[in-house]
Amino acid sequence: MFTENQKEILNRAEISLSLLPENRLFEIAGQPESVNELSNEELIEFLSVANALYRGGENIISDADYDFKFQAELKKRLPQHPLLQHVEPESAFIGKTIELPVPMLSTDKAYSFEAIEQWAKRIEKAAAELEKNFTELVFRITPKLDGYAAYDDGAVLYTRGDGRKGTDISRVFERGLQVANQGERGLGAGEIVISKSYFEHHLNEEFDNARNFQASVIKEKELEQPAIEAIKNNAVVFYPFALLPDWQGPWSDIVQQFETIVNNIRSQVDYDVDGVIFEITDPEIKDLMGATRHHHRWQIAFKENTETAEVAVLKVTPQTSRSGRITPVAELEPVRLSGALLSRATAHHYNMVLKNGIGPGAIIQLARSGEVIPKIEKVIKAAEPEIPNQCPSCEHELIWDNDYLVCPNNLQCPEQIANSMEHYFRVLKNNDGFGAATIRKLYQNNIRNVYQIYQLSAEQFEAMGFGPKQSLNLVDQLNRSRSEAVEDWRFLSAFGIFRMGLGNCEKLLSHYPLAEIFKLSEEDIIAVEGFAEKTAAVVTEGFKNIQPLFHQLYQLGFNLEDSYQPHSDELAHPLTGKLLVFTGAMQQGSRDAMKKQAKSLGAKVGSSVTGKTHYLVIGEKVGETKINAAKEKGVEIITEEEYLAMIR
Repeated sequence: MFTENQKEILNRAEISLSLLPENRLFEIAGQPESVNELSNEELIEFLSVANALYRGGENIISDADYDFKFQAELKKRLPQHPLLQHVEPESAFIGKTIELPVPMLSTDKAYSFEAIEQWAKRIEKAAAELEKNFTELVFRITPKLDGYAAYDDGAVLYTRGDGRKGTDISRVFERGLQVANQGERGLGAGEIVISKSYFEHHLNEEFDNARNFQASVIKEKELEQPAIEAIKNNAVVFYPFALLPDWQGPWSDIVQQFETIVNNIRSQVDYDVDGVIFEITDPEIKDLMGATRHHHRWQIAFKENTETAEVAVLKVTPQTSRSGRITPVAELEPVRLSGALLSRATAHHYNMVLKNGIGPGAIIQLARSGEVIPKIEKVIKAAEPEIPNQCPSCEHELIWDNDYLVCPNNLQCPEQIANSMEHYFRVLKNNDGFGAATIRKLYQNNIRNVYQIYQLSAEQFEAMGFGPKQSLNLVDQLNRSRSEAVEDWRFLSAFGIFRMGLGNCEKLLSHYPLAEIFKLSEEDIIAVEGFAEKTAAVVTEGFKNIQPLFHQLYQLGFNLEDSYQPHSDELAHPLTGKLLVFTGAMQQGSRDAMKKQAKSLGAKVGSSVTGKTHYLVIGEKVGETKINAAKEKGVEIITEEEYLAMIR
């Protein structure tokens, strides 16, 4: 049955079920091969619901099933239906729609090399009309990102909407979202995407899929901690199509190396992709070919069908994460998918195991489409699940926390301890060599906390089984982590306190000095904007737990950059509370350094010019977009020299 969030998305899209009852709709979603049983009207209703939920981050079927089963069936029956001839509408966002600077169309799709050849023949025909040599034309191939389509004109970020009118979501830049590859604003069409590796490592336990997470970044509601941290870490970005890695060359090379080129391009980015985009680069041919109401004729997407297999579950193995959540890993009869031999797949949480009957003897449908992580698409034959009562690491009794089984023994559980030590070095970032393998070996040698690691000499590392050169390097990296400057909020976040990720640590330490955090009451923490009563209770308890280890490490003399900003009137800087935007090439230092300095003075730093911006600070080689936006909105424009004089 629909969740409350799914109901909300359908209400916004003004979609209601008139032909398919909810239970029937979900039955179809679970058995896409039954698409042949649907009437034309039922198929259209199903596609409308599936599209709206997909755009809202709450998909009920996979991308592949939508494309290759349901949409393919509609194309076979009703090739001129509006769902195939117009841009599929997005209804995930609330707000007044506004005209897009340029139309944002869908992309025509091809599912075979033969279909790509047919498209190339149309390019060749257009070239002949313009008396151009087809063999000399340059084609461009890029990854087809699977994120949220948006258009950035430098002042406003728009959703794609219906392709002609979208919604203003510039708020995502004001929240700190960056353009991929350190790009500038105003590069046109692109997608908001989340790093695959970051999602698997940090978000997989909390979100069902990447789109579900991306929706939480974009929506109007206040950001939750996972979204704040992902933005801080540049794990979620706006990726303009203009900056995508690409392959460029003649048609003859594509014919000879089609599979190699496609596979290479798909693997060029650490984001979800669902195919590759072919386009012709010649502007005159683009103009001649034009577009339908649905897609540009000079461009086409190549999508490969998701390869699936039915496979038996041998057992489900519980694994303990740093947070104490127990992750179920299905051990499978080995099966080859997309060229890889797979024997394991991760279920989302134990409630999923319980509800779907994922146990020894169950038959599941496993899917992998050129991606690294195999997914359990559905359970074909359920079996009695095995739900653990004890933590596999420390044997402590487990408790339920919503959908998750949790080990509460966080101070003595081996896996939680080892994962916490690894987390410390990963978050601190100013070191190398302390990954999972190193930490496991240290744990096996009775190292139980990070302070003990800092006490080790090269000789002691060597005695534990590390090589002589590696031992010296580990000591060097420990020294580096203390001497190399690191933000105090990053240092605090490395301790892994629940609900104290990078964003909350930075926020708290802008109000209180690091050395005083253990004196803070729940009331002190609640007084900081963004901290709720429940969070404050958890945080103060977390501070008590880490206090002994914190003081041990703090006394080792880390080079910590202070984030505390005194808020008394006497100490307030003229820029305190002002919103600044930096643009252009700076001559006296990097933009990042200037942003950090502005924050230290109590200023806020934005990415785009809005009506709330106080100053636009410009360097050299500044584009017209931000300048014009500032003039239109009455924002004061100052040069780098004027800004430096102001802060002095």
